[in-house]
Amino acid sequence: MIEDLPKRGGESGCVDLSHPFDDQAPLLDWLYAQSQAGRWKISRQRFAAVLERSAKKALSPGTVTPQKLQEYLNALHLEDLALATACADGSEIAWEHFFATYRAYLRAASAAILRCSAGSAEACDLADSLFTELYGLADGEGSERSLFRYFHGRSSLKTWLRAVLAQRHIDSIRAGRRFEDLAEDESGDGQPKAPLRTQMPPVDPHHDRYIAWFTRALQSALDGLEPHEKHRLRLYYAEEKTLAEIGRLLGEHESSVSRHLDRVRRDLRQAVEDILRQGIGAANGSVVQPGLSDAEIALCFEYSAGETPIDLDKLLPPTGSPGPAAGKRTP
Repeated sequence: MIEDLPKRGGESGCVDLSHPFDDQAPLLDWLYAQSQAGRWKISRQRFAAVLERSAKKALSPGTVTPQKLQEYLNALHLEDLALATACADGSEIAWEHFFATYRAYLRAASAAILRCSAGSAEACDLADSLFTELYGLADGEGSERSLFRYFHGRSSLKTWLRAVLAQRHIDSIRAGRRFEDLAEDESGDGQPKAPLRTQMPPVDPHHDRYIAWFTRALQSALDGLEPHEKHRLRLYYAEEKTLAEIGRLLGEHESSVSRHLDRVRRDLRQAVEDILRQGIGAANGSVVQPGLSDAEIALCFEYSAGETPIDLDKLLPPTGSPGPAAGKRTP
């Protein structure tokens, strides 16, 4: 698929994120075709606006070269982004497809979060309640308030939906606890001392804590990697080298570099999930970080992936560059 990408123009200067596709018509055409947005009758101009919004959300103005922009956009889950856009725009055929494709998944994800069966009333209620927000009817405003507007394509639609479900479940628990506190804190005349609120604040107060937990677990997982695996990750993520450049440095074919990176990423994600689930203890036996639930782990990944606050240059410090042979695993 890499070979099918349009050739990049000059790399000098930075891209204006307000008009990222100026002189980039071939790139936009390629992205539009890959997304299959035409299937949902999304215009090329509309999809360009969605891609622009995603790039503005993730990238810092004044630092984005044409190459960096292309690599970011190519990494997006384009078909998922097109489907979410069509649903947010109120496309009936897109909604029918989403409902048929994702309803069972949402119920299974709800069951995993609630630790019950997928056919239970609790799992069905949690899953089905999300459709109201996705459709934009939670506040009576219509499709222009659809929760899909907050999907930018950096994670898969399934990962994003699971994180939203987890957040809604945690919100409901916190809301229930607050109502219990208010009920216990009534004055003599039966009036609560604090005003009763029915909605949680839009920003998760534990947002920074989830990111800190994720960063600590990621560092622990990275410490367990072989030196050549960390070197490979540093080249790609911290130094932002292309697959071809890494291949030349390690004496590997571009496809081998991609395959090795995929394997390391899978192993690393599993290690991070295991660490978050088990918790982290200090040498003296005290608990540095408690074990998290599946719902909380999903939020750790979503918050960290959504805003990229992780300092990869710090987590993956430069080391002595291994030669080509060191970049290959022994059978």
